[in-house]
Amino acid sequence: MELDLQKQFAAMARNALWSNHRLHTACSKLEPDEYYKQRPSFFGTIHATLTHIASVDQLYVARLGGTRLTKAESLDQETYEDLKSVSQAQHTVDEALVRFCDALDDRSMARVVRFTNTEDVENADPVAHILSHLFVHQIHHRGQVHDMLSATPVAPPQLDEFFLSGDLPRRRDELAALDIPET
Repeated sequence: MELDLQKQFAAMARNALWSNHRLHTACSKLEPDEYYKQRPSFFGTIHATLTHIASVDQLYVARLGGTRLTKAESLDQETYEDLKSVSQAQHTVDEALVRFCDALDDRSMARVVRFTNTEDVENADPVAHILSHLFVHQIHHRGQVHDMLSATPVAPPQLDEFFLSGDLPRRRDELAALDIPET
């Protein structure tokens, strides 16, 4: 089987949509004091970490779409006041990322995107490298939220049941609800 990078990126975008849905659904079961509780983590709270994920995803999807942002706001600001608003923002950017990855081809994956990062450093990277970075970034911070959830009364959801055929029964209903194909 030959690896098709475009199909892999499209699958990773769908995995992000599904994983974020699972994570946000679990967080919706938390009482507000648990959701906003200060914890030993990089961003301090579940809410702040979810906000960071959504904000970075929005930033990179904008960059990938051709919006040249010269100076981003601080990515550790809590730009959403509650879980509902950050969940809506995350779902919207996840759908945009799926559409972007579905439209990729070899030429578009090689296209160089130029942007200034939050430290005012100029970057010029191929779309494929930016997408790889974005997916790793998402996984990294979802893992932090997963860990923080383990210290609450709400069990953290499984986030690794997406790619293997044996896991399909555990994700089938959610995939249908999110309009994500099973393949």
